[in-house]
Amino acid sequence: MQRALVCGAGGFIGGHLVRRLRREGMWVRGVDLKAPEFAPSEANEFVIGDLREAAVCAGVCDLAFDEVYQLAADMGGAGYIFTGENDAAIMQNSALVNLQMLEAARRAGVRRMFYSSSACIYPAHNQEDADNPNCAEDSAYPAAPDSEYGWEKLFSERLYLAYRRNHGMATAVARFHNIFGPEGTWTGGREKAPAAICRKVAEARSGDAIEVWGDGEQTRSFLYVDECLEGTIRLLRAGEAGPLNIGSEEMVSINQLVAMVAEIAGKRIEVRHVPGPLGVRGRNSDNRLIRERLGWAPSQPLRAGLERTYRWIEERVRGGVGAWGR
Repeated sequence: MQRALVCGAGGFIGGHLVRRLRREGMWVRGVDLKAPEFAPSEANEFVIGDLREAAVCAGVCDLAFDEVYQLAADMGGAGYIFTGENDAAIMQNSALVNLQMLEAARRAGVRRMFYSSSACIYPAHNQEDADNPNCAEDSAYPAAPDSEYGWEKLFSERLYLAYRRNHGMATAVARFHNIFGPEGTWTGGREKAPAAICRKVAEARSGDAIEVWGDGEQTRSFLYVDECLEGTIRLLRAGEAGPLNIGSEEMVSINQLVAMVAEIAGKRIEVRHVPGPLGVRGRNSDNRLIRERLGWAPSQPLRAGLERTYRWIEERVRGGVGAWGR
């Protein structure tokens, strides 16, 4: 039986990844500062530990792992990343996790290791046109991310690629573009746009207005979590170094996203535009390179994932499930 280690297994993508690997027949160890919030972990073994600490990283690498997935990071939505109030913590916490975990994996003889970077590494000046953002992989340099979160991700990309060159590790780097789905953070300030909008629409009555930051014409693409996992696993097992985008090319404005969620909910929703942290004006995944290298592209439209995500959040807004209800 093959073994996998998932770092950040208490988080949204990590929890789904553990489940996917277990269903493939792998023995999985998960590690995180906390257990999953919305569903019990399906890991064979779940370790509560702080991956900023070298001893913890060494301890969780004590088995012969065939695959290691490093998803652990200090992160959140625009309300956490773009205020400027959390920059030092974001950079220190995430950099420490990557420095300590990668070195522990090298010492343990891990050969195959995945790192989840972010579309936030792309230069802000390439994303000022909401209709025509440039997020091709080779546009990352000269570097000019719009947040310290993006700068840390860019540093860590280079760290994993350096370990590949200098130590012969088969590291793989993906740039995730706005991953969403059930069991993700949906309230509290760290939620991302799809979850925040689903929550606001679920809380509203037909005819109500919900608040949207800015004019709502800022654009993004959003990728359902199951699609993300497929691209991630394919990338690592193909032996590709990356960085490669893993995202959707179905770009929508935030106003269009609200309209889509309202239609799913069967409600008439008005929008009240208010000041708030926005990030770049436009962002969309460029999937040309991953199609060429891996033959991969998302298989479902945005609406399909939003329908599942809205129903999951709606249940929680109504209070019909407990912390681990699905």
